[in-house]
Amino acid sequence: MRASSSSSSFFFFFDSVSSSSLVSCALVMALSSSKFLKSYGYDLLLGSIAAFYVFTVPYTKVEESFNVQATHDILYHRHHIDKYDHLEFPGVVPRTFLGALLVSTVASPVILIINLMHFPKLYALFAVRMALGCIVLSTLRLFRLQVRDKFGQQVEAFFVILTTLQFHLLFYCSRPLPNIFALGVVNLAYAFWLKGKFYSALNCLIFATVVFRCDILLLICPLGLELLLTKSITIWGTLKHCIWFALVCIGLTILIDSIFWRRLLWPEFEVFWFNSVLNRSSEWGTHPFHWYFTSALPRSLLAAYPLFLFGVFLDRRVPLFIIPVFSFVLVYSKLPHKELRFIISSVPIFNLSAAIAANRIYNNRGKSYWKLLYFMMLGLLLVSLGCTAITFMASYENYPSGHALRNLHQIGHLANHTKEKWVHIDTFSAMNGISRFCENDFPWRYSKEEGIPLGELVQRNFTYLITEHPAVNGFKCLFTIDGFSKVRFQPGFPPISMVREPKVYAHGNESNEDVINRNWPGCFS
Repeated sequence: MRASSSSSSFFFFFDSVSSSSLVSCALVMALSSSKFLKSYGYDLLLGSIAAFYVFTVPYTKVEESFNVQATHDILYHRHHIDKYDHLEFPGVVPRTFLGALLVSTVASPVILIINLMHFPKLYALFAVRMALGCIVLSTLRLFRLQVRDKFGQQVEAFFVILTTLQFHLLFYCSRPLPNIFALGVVNLAYAFWLKGKFYSALNCLIFATVVFRCDILLLICPLGLELLLTKSITIWGTLKHCIWFALVCIGLTILIDSIFWRRLLWPEFEVFWFNSVLNRSSEWGTHPFHWYFTSALPRSLLAAYPLFLFGVFLDRRVPLFIIPVFSFVLVYSKLPHKELRFIISSVPIFNLSAAIAANRIYNNRGKSYWKLLYFMMLGLLLVSLGCTAITFMASYENYPSGHALRNLHQIGHLANHTKEKWVHIDTFSAMNGISRFCENDFPWRYSKEEGIPLGELVQRNFTYLITEHPAVNGFKCLFTIDGFSKVRFQPGFPPISMVREPKVYAHGNESNEDVINRNWPGCFS
């Protein structure tokens, strides 16, 4: 009986201890989870949206072509520079390899696993874009933390809400554009600026200017002037801290890029000369002086656009941050060729001003005048959400040639695997969704040769064509891919619909057995 009693007591004690331990572990895990979410919840939210854009719209356009091809070549050709895409298709102006090297280094462990598992190369594009997105959002996190320290947690929360409801910043943050590499560095500069480390902020902007985008010089000048006028920095201090750093940055980009380009080169200097001195960027289209303020900023900021203007008058600290960035956009407006991505680095600061305004409206929502502003703000946020959804749907349909090549791979995969399949990609298709990450291994081979007359394509023995032309002599139209054309307003629900039209055609050589003997969807114009 004693043995039985003591054994029962032992098991009761053990069960009690076990239960207590489990409860303690659960509490610890819950606390750890809550701490993790408190520290990284906003990052998970922003990162999830950016990842959604990566996986739903993975393909890239001509503006991204240099960096995406450079990243591919670094990962797959490594030191065999003679195989690199830029030697055959150098583009209008040279660009730096430093951004592509950074992204390739970060993504390389994932790429190694993808290669070992023999996954399609398109998976590597996902990994590369996710790596870039993580880099840019990590620098945005540093800026956001300084927003919290300087303006409070509620302002930080509204900063995240506004960023979440905007389309362009999170959509572009994973796209390998020179502007996005510069944005990552500019975010660091903003963080140092808010923290009071002014020379570090200037050095970040110098690095972004020298290496990625020479136009960031238009941000350095007004910011440096403001810091001098407010006696935050001195001329001697600026020379002491920044001159040597600028020389190091110039030396770094010349050293690395001269190796890859096989000539002595400072890429951003050539870009500066081409765009600013020769003013040849206008050959790619022009917009009126007011375009950034009447089109680009309203589309990129959405609800934050009126809010940021309101925020300037609500907090006396805000104008000190807005004036240099606003001046950057104002001076940039003098350049005839304009694109939204050129001023995307201004968005975080404008969002800060908007978040301060939103926070003030929210805190005073109980008062009669502010209550009206509060409901107006809620309406603006809903409109932002709707605009973001519409812009996303349009963007999803804006990479037709990427979808065309993927469909061709899927259908052609069932055909004869012993014969090479030559695919010719015309200039339009190469500019609208196709990169080297979209290519498959044997038996597929690809040509992007430019300037081939349509009548000569059949003589080149191409198996397939991905082209913008609906008919080509000697080839059968196999299928077509529709792309975004315009937005159409209509009565009823939904009030808006996407108008799509054929953009890219896949053709097959009429003398090829796979083309003749298989059933293809066909083309319907």
